[in-house]
Amino acid sequence: MFSGLGDMSKMLEGMQANASKLKAELESKTFSVKTGGGLVELSVNGNGEVIDLKIEDEALSDKASLEILIIGAINDANKMVQQNQQSSAMNMLGGFGAK
Repeated sequence: MFSGLGDMSKMLEGMQANASKLKAELESKTFSVKTGGGLVELSVNGNGEVIDLKIEDEALSDKASLEILIIGAINDANKMVQQNQQSSAMNMLGGFGAK
């Protein structure tokens, strides 16, 4: 009975170490999105934090369109981050089944 608890404790420690490693990997990744034919370019890290935003001068003349382009870029970038996080988590969990 006690050896089972020890094994579970080791497994939990391994999961924590893998989660920390995964978090560091996600933070180091960068995802970039262009909208409006390149008028707006947005870059986010693996946590979904905006790290860069570039707006071409031509986009500055139409505020409403620019707002739509920025919102679209944010949404697209966040989808990329979510998909990457899910994929990375599934890969991490898949490693526990194989020894």
